[in-house]
Amino acid sequence: MSYDSSATRARLLAAAYDEFVRVGFAGARVDRIAAAASANKQAIYAYFGSKEALFDAVLADRLHVLADVVPFTPDDLAGYTGALFDELTADPGLQRLTQWKMLERPEASDQEREAHLSKAGAIAERYGVEVTTAMDAMMIALAAAQSWNMTAAVIRNPLDEDPGKRLANHRAAIVTAVAAVTTALLDERK
Repeated sequence: MSYDSSATRARLLAAAYDEFVRVGFAGARVDRIAAAASANKQAIYAYFGSKEALFDAVLADRLHVLADVVPFTPDDLAGYTGALFDELTADPGLQRLTQWKMLERPEASDQEREAHLSKAGAIAERYGVEVTTAMDAMMIALAAAQSWNMTAAVIRNPLDEDPGKRLANHRAAIVTAVAAVTTALLDERK
């Protein structure tokens, strides 16, 4: 049987994702990641160089997957928010990973900065507003999309409604709110 380096790298990324989501960067252990990936610790350093670089690779990988699943739509920021909400509530791991990053490594990489500026630039161009105004709208949309997972279950559903119905109602509320923000912040600032 031949050695498949791409399969080993993929297993390491998957195991690291699970570990970083569960315990964050500081709590993660490369020996647990290696064991979960059926690899040795040296493979982590050979493929990624360091635990920090592994974390960055995991985050970049998951953000690329998310971008493929939920394409950015500057013409429909409310629709984008709804689609992002759907993905984050279906698999809250990425949101947990980004929260760990903000808590433990709050600096933004050049790649993260450029990705956000690119999206804000597309919104600014579409609506004819300043990039900072567009960035504000995008930050509000991102916060709305993350709101469900950022709130305790007892607060999300205080009246013990049908969970599926409650989730759908919250989704509708955030889409409506972001549409209102888009109108108020972007359309009226032209």
